[in-house]
Amino acid sequence: MAKKTVATLQTGSKKLTKVIKMVKSPKTGAYFFEEKVVSADNVNDFFTKK
Repeated sequence: MAKKTVATLQTGSKKLTKVIKMVKSPKTGAYFFEEKVVSADNVNDFFTKK
């Protein structure tokens, strides 16, 4: 179960995107959110990586 939120940020010539992914903890079973600012080209890599 993954929640996908994408907000586009532009700084100079680079196009950056803030991505948020909901991840389930293997120890407790609780969900937490992982946030990161990545380039627009690497958004799919962020969501496919475990």
